[in-house]
Amino acid sequence: MDEHDLTCQELVELVTDYLEGALPEKQFKRFEQHLSGCHDCHHYFDQMRYTIRLVGRLSESHLSSGAKDELLSLFRDWKKELPEQEKPENLEE
Repeated sequence: MDEHDLTCQELVELVTDYLEGALPEKQFKRFEQHLSGCHDCHHYFDQMRYTIRLVGRLSESHLSSGAKDELLSLFRDWKKELPEQEKPENLEE
């Protein structure tokens, strides 16, 4: 594996950004390269797309203020809890 190759864990962490078109070009290319060569990640990605189609998109207005605050807190804490070596490159402090 080349040091610039995306790992399966990194792909999983970047799926949402990829689907939303929010990945920088370099990350986008690494994502697609990994996806094209990894059967397991391709299967995972297909499941994610299918799930999103079934669930649809929820807007902020669908959440109570308590649920919104809890989700935001969980996402903020998630990054803080990751060991340094597991943090994706594109996440900023």
